[in-house]
Amino acid sequence: MRDISRRSLLGAGLGAAAAIGVAGCGSSDRSTTGRPRPGRGDAGADGKAKGSGEKDAREIGDGSTADTGKQPHQPSAPVPLEPGQTPPQFVIFSWDGAGELGTGLFPRFLELAKEHDASMTFFLSGLYLLPESKKFRYRPPNNEIGASDIGYLTDGHIRETLKNIRRAWLEGHEIGTHFNGHFCAGSGSVADWTADQWRSEIDQAVSFVTEWRTNTGWTDLDPLPFDYRKELVGGRTPCLLGQNNLLPTARRLGWRYDASSPGGTQIWPTKRQGIWDLPLQGMPFPGHTFEVLSMDYNILANQSRNTTRGMPSRYPEWRTQATQSYLAAFNRAYGSNRAPFYIGNHFEEWNGGIYMDAAEETLKRIAGKPDVRLVSFRQFVDWLDVQDPAVLAKLRTLEVGQSPDGGWNSFFKRA
Repeated sequence: MRDISRRSLLGAGLGAAAAIGVAGCGSSDRSTTGRPRPGRGDAGADGKAKGSGEKDAREIGDGSTADTGKQPHQPSAPVPLEPGQTPPQFVIFSWDGAGELGTGLFPRFLELAKEHDASMTFFLSGLYLLPESKKFRYRPPNNEIGASDIGYLTDGHIRETLKNIRRAWLEGHEIGTHFNGHFCAGSGSVADWTADQWRSEIDQAVSFVTEWRTNTGWTDLDPLPFDYRKELVGGRTPCLLGQNNLLPTARRLGWRYDASSPGGTQIWPTKRQGIWDLPLQGMPFPGHTFEVLSMDYNILANQSRNTTRGMPSRYPEWRTQATQSYLAAFNRAYGSNRAPFYIGNHFEEWNGGIYMDAAEETLKRIAGKPDVRLVSFRQFVDWLDVQDPAVLAKLRTLEVGQSPDGGWNSFFKRA
């Protein structure tokens, strides 16, 4: 059984440092380069997509995963900004946990992404592929064997999660990691883990993804169509805690970004310890003087006081407020410094599912606007890595909501 109440209060990315706003505090038809990109192919009920290259698949290990070649539905190779060119407006929708819990939310957003030619990042919790009967295989740092502050999924939900993760990758989305047990409080909190303990947690998360066939005994499902050890280039920690000790391990593993830093602002990113630091950001919060973090749970925490089942009579008001918050943050960047906008969410029906509705409405309202790129974190850092460092440094001089004086051509001439 899923420990919904505990996960709701501990696990949705709030964290002590993420208390912004809590303690007062037409579809896109272009690639990240601005060139047209092909439409997405359909994936069937088994998650297969035409042209995935699976006929040449090379199974890995116990057959839980397979190398099927280049990932389908990727944008054209990114190129540097031309002199005076307006930067794209990148928007990244990301999903913590990425488990299918019988609500249909995972396939709902896969369909939405396909309709609007959007790519997303799914931060998969490794435990969501481990049956509870095998929980003794999980040895979390500073916690009892098999312990977890999120619930283990039923066998049926594990099967659905495998199907949706498989489909997501085949349709061009990124599979990152949300690690495993989601420990945010007490002596076992991820906030206190050492670099070596983070390495153990990552190794276990990878093993649960790459050995699900051994752990479940299922032979009737196809492998996940990617080499996860190569696919995994970034993640988000539980409750946005523990990044300082995670980064040295992430660097040794060759990760390219981390999305765990809390309380960021809408400015162009920089690197920490050689890794792109892509934090959730403060957003305008209609009706309040403070800003709220760009994650569904943090909006909830300000609306219904941390309970996931607030007063139903207020759901319409809260849904509108959440949507307006996302759109205000998008418009602030889009009309000024063009800083990337990161949105973090969960496949949950908190407060009647209003945050899912808000995310969907936001995506629909911004998709297809000129220069807007709905990409994954991995695709975004692909773009960052080919830019002139001097140009990125110049972009970082623009503060939140600050437009370039004299327009972009004049701005870059002064670089």
